[in-house]
Amino acid sequence: MSRPSSAKPERLLIIGNGMASVRLCEEILAHAGGRFEITVVGAEPRPGYNRVLLSALLAGDIGEADVKLRDAAWYAARGITLITGRRVTGLDPAARIARLDDDTLLPFDRAVLATGSTPFRLPIPGIDLPGVMTFRDLADLPALQQAARQGKPVAVIGGGLLGIEAAYGLAKGGAEVTLVHVMDRLMERQLDRRSAAFLRRAIEKKGIRVLLNAQTAEISGSAKAEALAFADGSRLPIDLVVVAVGVRPVVDLAKAADLPVKRGILVDDRLTTVVPFIHAIGECAEHRDIVYGLVQPAYEQARVLARHLGGDEAARYEGTALSTNLKVSGIPVFSTGDFLGEGGTDEIILEDRGAGLCKRLVVQGSRLVGAALVGEADDAIWYRDLIQGGADIAPIRESLIFGRAFCETVVPQPCKEAA
Repeated sequence: MSRPSSAKPERLLIIGNGMASVRLCEEILAHAGGRFEITVVGAEPRPGYNRVLLSALLAGDIGEADVKLRDAAWYAARGITLITGRRVTGLDPAARIARLDDDTLLPFDRAVLATGSTPFRLPIPGIDLPGVMTFRDLADLPALQQAARQGKPVAVIGGGLLGIEAAYGLAKGGAEVTLVHVMDRLMERQLDRRSAAFLRRAIEKKGIRVLLNAQTAEISGSAKAEALAFADGSRLPIDLVVVAVGVRPVVDLAKAADLPVKRGILVDDRLTTVVPFIHAIGECAEHRDIVYGLVQPAYEQARVLARHLGGDEAARYEGTALSTNLKVSGIPVFSTGDFLGEGGTDEIILEDRGAGLCKRLVVQGSRLVGAALVGEADDAIWYRDLIQGGADIAPIRESLIFGRAFCETVVPQPCKEAA
C-alpha cells in the first residue's frame, strides 16, 4: 500500500544505535522510504559499530575503521537525525514523548526500542574492584590493549563465545590468558562434549590456558583485583579480570513505560508491543518466549518491521531457526538442530586430531536432525538445509560425513535431490 505523496511523514524515534538499529534504518529506507522522519538516539558517543568484530580489533587482526557501520554523514545525507552520547531516560506512550538525560523532550508518532543488552556481572565478592571489567564496547578496548601489550596475567571468566573471543584477542595481543569456565566444556549451549574438546585443544594451541569446572567464588585484592578464588579452595593470581558470562536485555525503559516485560520486551509477530505504535527488536525483544542474543535474528526482525512499517500487511516474523555458524578465535564452529543426539538417534563422526577437525552428525531414521562441526565448516549450510528441509538422506548416509562435494561424486542424483 503506497502512501500519498502529500501525507506528512510520521515521526519515528529509534532508541538505541547498535547493529539492530543501523540495519533497521537501512531497511526502512528500502521498504518505507519517505514515510518517516527518523530520529535515532544512541547512548555511546559514536555512531553504531560492529560489536562482533571487537575481539578481532583487540587482537590486531583488523583496524578500527573495519568495525564502523554507518558514519554521521551517512545519516545526514538521508535526512536521519542522529543523536549520540545521549540516553533516553523516560518514555511516555500516552503523550508520545521521550525524555533524554539532558531533559530534552523528543515527540514521536511511533517508536522502536532497540536498546540491546548489557553484560551480566557475577554476584560475588570483589566484582566491583578496580581491574575487573567487561568487554562489550569500544570504550573497554584501551584498558584491554594496555594489559595485553604489557603481557600481564589476565583471567577471562566465561567459556561461551564472548569469553573465548575476549581470551583470543588478549592472548594474541600479548597477555598471559587463563580462560575460566564453570561448566564441563566450552560453549555448552552450542557444542556436544566431543566437539567442545576439539575446540578446547585448538584454543590451547593459541597459548590460552583453559580451566573447566572452575567456579569463581571471589575476586580478591586489597586495592585492585589480584587473584581469583575458586570454590575448591584454589587460587589464580591475576592482574586483570574480564567477566564475559553473558548478557541481559536492557528493559528498564520499557518497564518504566508499563510495557509488558519478561526476560525481554514482549512483542508479537509484527515486532509490536501491546502499544500499537511502539515496537522492539534485537537483543532487548522477546518473541514467542525467546530472546535472541545473536545478530542474524536482529537483522531478520529489522527487515520484517521495516516491511510492516512500510504497509506490507503480510510481513510477519516467525522466529529464527537457531544455528551457530562462525569463527571462534579463528576456528570454524558450526552447530544446529539436535546436535546432542538424545533419544533414538545415531551418530556419524569424523575426527582428525592432527588437523583439529571434528565433524559429528546426528541421524534419526532417514533424516539428519543435528550437526556439530569444529575446525572445518564448509558444508555447514548444506547440512542445515538438509535438517530444516527434512530431506531423506538414506541414499547418501554412508557418504554424508564427507560433505556435499563427495556425496555428489559418489551418488550424484540422490544427493542433489536431498539438497
